Amino acid sequence: MTIPHVMVLNYQDKLKPEEIYDVVIVGAGPIGLATAIGLYQRGIENILVIDQTRSFRQVGQIIDLLPNGLKALKCLSVNAYTSVTQTTLSNQQNSSGNPAVWSIKNLQGQLILSIPLGFDNWFQEYGEGRVSIAWYELQTILRNLLPPERIKANHRCINVIDEPELNSVRIDCVSDISSAANPYAHWAENQNPDENSQQNLDTISPTLATTSFRAKLIIGADGINSTVRQIIYQNTPNTPFAKPEYSGFAGIYCSGITDIPEAIQTEIESRFLENSALVTIKNDQTSRNSNCQNHLRMILFFRNGQFRYIIHLPIPLESLAGKVETDLINLARQEIEKAGFPDSLQQLVNLSPSGNMNQRAYYIHPVVNKFNDTTIEPTWNQQRIVLIGDAAHGMPPFMAQGANQGLEDALTITKLIAKIGQNNDWDNLSIIAEAFANYEHLRRPFMEYIQAATLTELPYSSLQAWQDHNQKVYSRNFANL
Repeated sequence: MTIPHVMVLNYQDKLKPEEIYDVVIVGAGPIGLATAIGLYQRGIENILVIDQTRSFRQVGQIIDLLPNGLKALKCLSVNAYTSVTQTTLSNQQNSSGNPAVWSIKNLQGQLILSIPLGFDNWFQEYGEGRVSIAWYELQTILRNLLPPERIKANHRCINVIDEPELNSVRIDCVSDISSAANPYAHWAENQNPDENSQQNLDTISPTLATTSFRAKLIIGADGINSTVRQIIYQNTPNTPFAKPEYSGFAGIYCSGITDIPEAIQTEIESRFLENSALVTIKNDQTSRNSNCQNHLRMILFFRNGQFRYIIHLPIPLESLAGKVETDLINLARQEIEKAGFPDSLQQLVNLSPSGNMNQRAYYIHPVVNKFNDTTIEPTWNQQRIVLIGDAAHGMPPFMAQGANQGLEDALTITKLIAKIGQNNDWDNLSIIAEAFANYEHLRRPFMEYIQAATLTELPYSSLQAWQDHNQKVYSRNFANL
C-alpha cells in the first residue's frame, strides 16, 4: 500500500538506494531533538533531524518541565537531563532568596492553592523536580548534544512516499523559502488560520530547491500543525482530523503595563500578589457542570517594574478573529467583567498599552473524536511513520503538559525503536506495526486523561482533586518502561 502523498515533484531523484537513514525525525523542536538524543545514545546513530525553520532563532515561550517530563528526559539521556537542570536551577529563586510560589486565588483574593516552584519542593514530593526554561534555550541545549551534521534546518517536508522495493520511505523537502506561518501554536497580533495557515502543499513553486531523504522509519515531531500528519491522513478515514481543531479557548496576553495609579497597584498587590511570584485568579466554583465563564482565568505577574497578564478564556473563534491592540483590550475587559472579576483588575486591563497586546487561539488534536455520532480515535501511525508530541495530541497549555507529555512520547517511542534496531528488524513491517501499536496502547489512555483534565479544569476543583491529579501524573516511575 502506498502512503498517500501530496504531489509528485518534477526533478530527478539522485538518491542512491544505499543512502537510507534508520530514522528521520521531522521537527527539530525539543521533542524531536530529545527523541534523536535518546536514539543516538542507544546506538542508533544513522539518524537525521530536519526542520522547516531557515535558521535556529529565539522563538517560543517559557516551558515548565515538571516531574514527569524531567523523569522522561533523564531516562532518555542523563546528559540531557543534567544539562537542562544545571542551566535552569540558578534561576529558581526569587530576589529575596526564598523559593518562589505560584498562588491560585479566587476573585476575592482568598487562597485556593499555593504551589511552590522550587526544584527541591517538587523533588521531595514526587521524586523529581521542576524547572522553567525558555523554549529556544531548551532547543539549543538539546541541539548541542547531537553531532551538527545530524540536524538540518531549512528543510520543509512536503511529501512522503512509500518505497517498498527499498524497504524505506522517501521524504521530499523544499529549502530556501520563508518559513510558513503557524497560527496554531504561537502568540500573534493578528491570527487568522484561514489567511495565515501553512502554504497549500499543492502549490509549491517548481523553482524551489528540492531535497529528498530515505529512511526506514519516520517520526513526525513537527508540532500541532504537523505536515506529516496531514500527509498520512489524506484519503483515509482520518482525513477530517488532519488539521487541529479549535479547542474553544483562547488567550489574550499583555507584555507589560507601567504608570499604574498607586491606589490600583496597591490593591492588586495586597489582594492578589502578596507573597507570590505570580498568581492565577479564577472563580473557585469549578465543577464539571459549571458555567463556562467559571473557566476564565487570569495569570498575573509583576516583573521588572511592570504588570503582565495572560487571560485564558472560553470564546468562539469568530469573536477573536482579526482582533488586535485596542480591540483585544476591549474584549479582555468585557470578558472579565462578565466573569465577575473585581474592578481593580478591570481597570488594570483598561490601562494596557495597545501595542503590548497579543492573542492566541488554542488548538487541539483530540485523542478521542466524535464525528457523525461515531467515536473515532485517529491513529498516530501509518506503516513506517509515527507521530509524537503535539503532532499526535496537541492541546491548550493550561496544565503545562504539552512538552512534558511530548517527552513521555519520546521516551516510549525511543525504547520501542531501539529494540527494532537491536534486533535488526528494520525491514520487518509486522514488527514495526506491533511496536507502533504498542506505543499507542501505552500512551493513548493517559493522554485521554490529560486532555480531559486540561479542558475541564477538574484538578482545580478541590485540594483533594489537585493532590490526586499530581500523584497520578508526577509520581510514576519510567525506569522500567
